Amino acid sequence: MTDDTQQTLPLQQASPAATSQLFLYSTTVSDVGTVRANNQDSSFAGEHLVAICDGMGGHNAGEVASAMTVAAMTEALCEQDVAAIASMMETSVMAAHDAIVGKARHERKLSGMGTTVTAVALVDDYWVLSHIGDSRAYLLRDGALCQVSQDHSYVQHLINTGRITEQEAKNHPQRNVVMRVLGDFDIDPHPDIAVLKAHPADRWLLCSDGLCGVLENSTIADALLSMSNLTECAQRLVSMALRAGSTDNVTAVIADATLALDV
Repeated sequence: MTDDTQQTLPLQQASPAATSQLFLYSTTVSDVGTVRANNQDSSFAGEHLVAICDGMGGHNAGEVASAMTVAAMTEALCEQDVAAIASMMETSVMAAHDAIVGKARHERKLSGMGTTVTAVALVDDYWVLSHIGDSRAYLLRDGALCQVSQDHSYVQHLINTGRITEQEAKNHPQRNVVMRVLGDFDIDPHPDIAVLKAHPADRWLLCSDGLCGVLENSTIADALLSMSNLTECAQRLVSMALRAGSTDNVTAVIADATLALDV
């Protein structure tokens, strides 16, 4: 797969399954980086859900917003069918948005805080993705890397409208401008929701732009393909991003779908 080619997986209509045969194994690694004083990324790696939130705002407000969103996502998750989980993931993102706005209005030092959120849940052998912002969700399947999420950024808007190429976007002066996020802004906070069938050996990478903003897709794919240990792979990706000159917080969440031992 070339760096400038983005594969798209077709969305599947979810149907209830009697028993889920897949298990989720996940890990997360985060680094404050070499420039910033605090880490505004928050992440979660669980048995049914993984998530990355990249906060923004001064006076530690970004880390407050991202932590609130991760908490809202994890607290709402429970045993339900695919349709219910998809609805819940949208509802919990909207609830996090309302909570962030309310807290920012009551605490002036937190004014203008916000966060991205990219989360993936495994339920009844389906993946449910909830996404808003410019953190990313990559899926490695059958040796091919696919960016499943689409950035809600100004440069992605320029790409979609044919005004610049993906190569030009990498060095665009406004490449860090995000058009949709959660938080204390006059912006649509509804997340993108996608559902697709899970396959055994699927591997997800959720990451903040401190990682995907400096590493090529081919570099990311090589690491995901060559390292079976989740934590070692996440650590390697974070380290490579820092060596590549990332000036942001860097966070990687890696999750593998694995068949049950008795299947």
